[in-house]
Amino acid sequence: MRVRRASVVAGVLVAVTMAAGCGDFEEFGSHQYACTVTVDERAVHLDEEQAANAATITAVGLRRGIPERGLVVALATAWQESKLHNIDYGDRDSLGLFQQRPSQGWGTEEEVLDPRYASNKFFEKLERIPGWEDMRITDAAQAVQLSAYPEEYQQWAEDSQVMVSAYIGDADGALTCRHSTDHETEPSVAALTAALLNDWGDDTVYTEDADGVSVPVNDTRDGWQYAAWLVAHSHGHAVTTVEYDGVTWSSSDGEWVRSDSGDGDTHAVTATVG
Repeated sequence: MRVRRASVVAGVLVAVTMAAGCGDFEEFGSHQYACTVTVDERAVHLDEEQAANAATITAVGLRRGIPERGLVVALATAWQESKLHNIDYGDRDSLGLFQQRPSQGWGTEEEVLDPRYASNKFFEKLERIPGWEDMRITDAAQAVQLSAYPEEYQQWAEDSQVMVSAYIGDADGALTCRHSTDHETEPSVAALTAALLNDWGDDTVYTEDADGVSVPVNDTRDGWQYAAWLVAHSHGHAVTTVEYDGVTWSSSDGEWVRSDSGDGDTHAVTATVG
């Protein structure tokens, strides 16, 4: 893949551990590591739910104008709190991606289990913390979360930076996902469009037809943002191909393949549903 820019979080490279603050990873179910984010030879492996939730968190942050470092803080927090799964249990009344507690004013149970609501609430509180932009990742996360284990967020900083680089469009074709045609839901262009608008905003410009959705973009960075989002949400919305800038991702082989001519549309990202 082409990498235009990939900033690195300062700190020591930490091996990924699978112990979450709320329980062992196995408790989350039989998820398959079907997705990989690769930037500058560092790879992060994800299941389909993790990939989709990370894409949603990032999209919500971008809509709010959150800088890149804030997106890293959010993903590192969700890694630690839930392993990026939208779980319906936790310590006391903690729920969701960020393990937010309704009894502590985060919202109703239904609200904190909505990834978009939960992400907005996280960023809302982060933005109210003076000087968070200059804090270590774990310190900024802790200022929001008030965890009993304030240092635990730092272990996810570098993986989160890799993911953010892909999801904000700084690394071309960095996210790959491979899955079968046995989709979680029936193919629906309308459902994919609804998810797109929920994450990116009702003012998002798009066109749709019976086969899929096309999103016009202003530049290559925007193009790869939407391309990564569409791949990340491909399993849950029966997306079979995503095309942008002369390369096509397909769910069957999970890779980005450049067309023979090498030419492609840089003004729109197109996803096929079926």
